[in-house]
Amino acid sequence: MTELKIEATIDHTLLKPEATAEQIKTLCSEAVKFNFKTVCINPQYIPLAKSLLDGTAVEICTVVGFPLGAMTSESKAFETSDAITKGAHEIDMVIAIGKLKSGELDYVEQDIAAVVQAARKQTVKVILETALLSADEIASACKLATKAGAHFVKTSTGFSSRGASLADIEIMKANISKDVKIKASGGIRSKEDALAYLKAGVSRLGTSSGVAIIQGEKSTQSY
Repeated sequence: MTELKIEATIDHTLLKPEATAEQIKTLCSEAVKFNFKTVCINPQYIPLAKSLLDGTAVEICTVVGFPLGAMTSESKAFETSDAITKGAHEIDMVIAIGKLKSGELDYVEQDIAAVVQAARKQTVKVILETALLSADEIASACKLATKAGAHFVKTSTGFSSRGASLADIEIMKANISKDVKIKASGGIRSKEDALAYLKAGVSRLGTSSGVAIIQGEKSTQSY
């Protein structure tokens, strides 16, 4: 696994509510410099990121129903459509966690499908928030995301009690189709962390520590 390969898997992330425009500008500059796959930002900064990244290879990823997943499907679909219209290339949506835990599986599947449809064939990643789920619930969520047409399942928002774990990844791998990929996020702070997840079969890494990872340093970032 080469460093270039690691770079190409990173969604360079800044989702803190207090993130400033200047910090987003820095994020975009770093993403271009280090050849990251995307910047992952809150929707309000999509126009700014677009103005900075047009003409580069770096794409824009944004979040929907974030970080709780408890919004209505209609709200998530509108947020998705608006984000795509403004220039987002990828959507990371939070699953309806409470509905999943209540056993309302049809609702969960339809909630994901509404976002997939609103995304107009752009990439949709479904954030499971694995810290809040049992192994059986993780497996169920992966199957529902697959049925609903999502392109990725993703471990975490980075705002819960923990981020990704290799144990989560094994459950996810066993419950998706070959066409669905995995994004690990939360707690990936070093090159060693990144390589471990990529070796485990992850295709994308969500991290605010991308620069440190590429430079072989250990980050203290929480996400």
